[in-house]
Amino acid sequence: MAAPTRFFHLASPLVLVAAAALAGCSTISSDGSLLGFITPYRMEVVQGNVVTQDMVAQLRPGLTGDQVRTLLGAPLLADVFHANRWDYVFTIRRQGAPAQQRRVTVFFENDRVARFEADAVPTEREFVTSIDVVRPSARKTVLELDEQQLRAIPVPAPSRAALAPDTAASGPLRSYPPLETSVR
Repeated sequence: MAAPTRFFHLASPLVLVAAAALAGCSTISSDGSLLGFITPYRMEVVQGNVVTQDMVAQLRPGLTGDQVRTLLGAPLLADVFHANRWDYVFTIRRQGAPAQQRRVTVFFENDRVARFEADAVPTEREFVTSIDVVRPSARKTVLELDEQQLRAIPVPAPSRAALAPDTAASGPLRSYPPLETSVR
């Protein structure tokens, strides 16, 4: 009976240390990583139509529903009970980037745009920048040599063709057997 008791005396501190390391939210950092280096995969979720400032700038009263559909795409929400209202809702959740949600609502009277309401929508460049999740440390840096380092690079030895130009004209240095043999 002494052996199991000794095992539990040795295992108890290890279990406590493991439980403390894995306990609660303290192991999950503010960037969502576990223990500071394990980041669980989060699926990218994109819903709706991306509406940019350029698109909203072209939206004006008097456009027909077809023109709005050509300009902004099909609305995400077209309610049967509110047929004169189209809602363009865009949401994106991407790992490493803040979640975004924007809404553009178009109101119609007699199949013509009467008015519209829009959240602050970004330009296309601002939108792409906001969802770019490449960390600066992961970007490749271009290494350049200064003049002194360029002079320190050894000059390669000249090739055989450069030493004897007449051998290059005589043909290849190696000969290979023919690919096909004539059979008669």
